[in-house]
Amino acid sequence: MNYISGAEAAEIQAVVIGAGQAGLSGAYHLRRTGFEPERDFVVLDHNPGPGGAWRYRWPSLTYDRVHGMHSLPGMELTDADPARPSSEVITEYFDRYERAFDLRVRRPVKVRAVREGTGGRLLVETSAGIWSTRALINATGTWDRPFWPRYEGQETFLGRQLHTAHYPGPEAFAGQRVVVVGGGASATQHLLEIAPYAADTTWVTRRPPVFREGPFDEEAGRAAVALVEERVRRGLPPRSVVSVTGLPLNDAIRRGLADGVLDRQPMFDRITPEGVEWKDGRRVAADVILWATGFRPAVDHLTPLRLREPGGGIRLEGTRAVADPRVHLVGYGPSASTVGANRAGRAAVRDVRRLLAEERVTV
Repeated sequence: MNYISGAEAAEIQAVVIGAGQAGLSGAYHLRRTGFEPERDFVVLDHNPGPGGAWRYRWPSLTYDRVHGMHSLPGMELTDADPARPSSEVITEYFDRYERAFDLRVRRPVKVRAVREGTGGRLLVETSAGIWSTRALINATGTWDRPFWPRYEGQETFLGRQLHTAHYPGPEAFAGQRVVVVGGGASATQHLLEIAPYAADTTWVTRRPPVFREGPFDEEAGRAAVALVEERVRRGLPPRSVVSVTGLPLNDAIRRGLADGVLDRQPMFDRITPEGVEWKDGRRVAADVILWATGFRPAVDHLTPLRLREPGGGIRLEGTRAVADPRVHLVGYGPSASTVGANRAGRAAVRDVRRLLAEERVTV
């Protein structure tokens, strides 16, 4: 495929946006079913190198602490040192994978917008030019859109506020009073890490945390995914799979509950210059507020296609956008887990092949 600049566009059969787990899965299945990189499809990634969001995980998140990392299709992740940072292990694995299957990911390429083109095609406008495509596999994940809740007085806080996306590791909080906000796995991991270093920690959540005992088997996983999938089918913003599974009650969590590190408090009502405050007048002084409040899907570049439903989400049937069958979202909602992303990549390619075959029949 030759690059064409300016108002002209390079024609292609399919564009994959994003080279994390979901995007690489989609690219693999395109390759496996006869599509050639650069000739039939192109993979665009805004990162400077392989790894997707994993390249930005905090150094203390070692590989043995990663929950449910599933290998990409066609190549197992084996013999990884459990004590190494997951960012290193998985980034190196993704790099090997891209080279093994010759996926030819283009990076860094920023996708600015996807618009309606001519002749039933989509125009993908990027920092590296414009592609005209018949099908789009969007795998942009959530890491680029950390969610920051807004609370009264937030702008007056004299300490430091940061999000999980920029968590530097526990040593950065030595001797400080830290308020951790959020009820997910990241919040509990941060608290357990920070507590030995900090002068004091306080955990606040909007809802009481739910702890899950026993193994999280395949049946439980399917049930959790089904709950998330139902929201997406109704056009509502997706919740993470983790949000409906509860927190695993492992030995580390039990110790945190026993020693008071995981003594959850209800959500504060306002932020003051010195800390946080509740309506009943109770206050906690803080040097740092760490927002472990999750992420939102990074899909703003799809806005020109008007895919969102009145409920605020993009309604899907499988991975296909109901409002535009040329567009597939993988790693979105029920396919946000690593195993879900693998399956979604395969499903999206199956539908893309069907779409292109139908077009050839009607032409």
